[in-house]
Amino acid sequence: MVAVNRVFAAQLAGLPVFGPDGESIGKVRDLVVGLRVDRQPPRVLGLLLELATRRRIFVPMLRVTSIEPNAVTLATGTVNLRQFHQRANEVLVVGELLDAPLALASGAAAVLVDAAMEPSRTRDWRMTRVAVRERTGRLARRGPVQVLRWEELTGLSVTELAGQPQGAQHLVAVFEAMRAADVALALHALPAKRRYEVAEALDDERLADVIEEMAEEDQKDLLAYLDDERAADILEAMNPDDAADLLAELPEREKDRLLELMEPAESAPVRRLLEYSYDTAGGLMTPEPVVLAPDATVAEALAHVRNPDLTPALASMVFVCRPPTATPTGRYLGCVHIQRLLREPPSDLVAGVLDTDLTTLSPTASLGEVTRYFAAYNLVCGPVVDETDHLLGAVTVDDVLDHLLPDNWRETGLTHA
Repeated sequence: MVAVNRVFAAQLAGLPVFGPDGESIGKVRDLVVGLRVDRQPPRVLGLLLELATRRRIFVPMLRVTSIEPNAVTLATGTVNLRQFHQRANEVLVVGELLDAPLALASGAAAVLVDAAMEPSRTRDWRMTRVAVRERTGRLARRGPVQVLRWEELTGLSVTELAGQPQGAQHLVAVFEAMRAADVALALHALPAKRRYEVAEALDDERLADVIEEMAEEDQKDLLAYLDDERAADILEAMNPDDAADLLAELPEREKDRLLELMEPAESAPVRRLLEYSYDTAGGLMTPEPVVLAPDATVAEALAHVRNPDLTPALASMVFVCRPPTATPTGRYLGCVHIQRLLREPPSDLVAGVLDTDLTTLSPTASLGEVTRYFAAYNLVCGPVVDETDHLLGAVTVDDVLDHLLPDNWRETGLTHA
């Protein structure tokens, strides 16, 4: 028996889902409701779950046996693993209804903040309540929240609500606790209209992180929607290698226009990467690894790799160059693995613990050569050095995997055997 009688969608999103024996299945990402052309409460068809593999699947409400404040339990641990595809008669509550504008019976303008479902006598679930916030004026936008019966929404059905232009404040709030890769997958599942609204509401840094995790077609579509100035700002906030990969897929005129709009200091490393083919070490590398001078201490090196903005792969290795250390000007001396740094006295110099025997990658090395390099040396990060011994950047294993996996892997997640 279901443990609660009224469940709000925004509170449900993100809850873990377990089978009857306590086995973890995934997380709730949304509620799927059926469209209605009348004003009656719509039927909740099921839950949109995200598995650990990032695949999104549909679970009918009849499979739900318990909804607790901190978890959802299903009647069976066996679920249909088919990728969720939204049908024409379905609406995502969190993805498409939150922040929809509406009018109250008093005539006041309001927005839909949340929606609640309740079980009926027939074991169906209905979207019976809505939480709305009145918009009291341009300068005082956050009015009181009211919980109303669905029937009290004046002049709007689910069909009409889903078609309204929306803000994205509450949907962005739901996304705050999600990884950028999961937000990218969620946006892919939304209609283009809603995807654009969310993109407009996200700040540049967050949107850049999300775009980096999108499939190529979604990246190009979203960049084309943004005005040129915002698109250039997003490219500046992206990692240079990801920005270069995206720009390389654009028509030459559009690519040149965006590069000109970027700040010179931000566009310079991107332009360098665009000189190499995408499937070479030069095209795969990031030009911003951790680079230190030989007189830096082990303590300084550890402080640099603690930077939370570094990926685990980039944080696994520190590169040492003669000044000036900035790529591509520093003369490469060697690298230090993080395991070695952790074993050495903090006051020692990195010059004394260099690995000078590790083979470096040429910027023209093919994807196959880079893959064999990582396998042979059991690495997750490797230096890219030119013929004059200047450090150009570093290739990380995640960039290699991006190019080895099928083109649509971000959309479909990992398949099950």
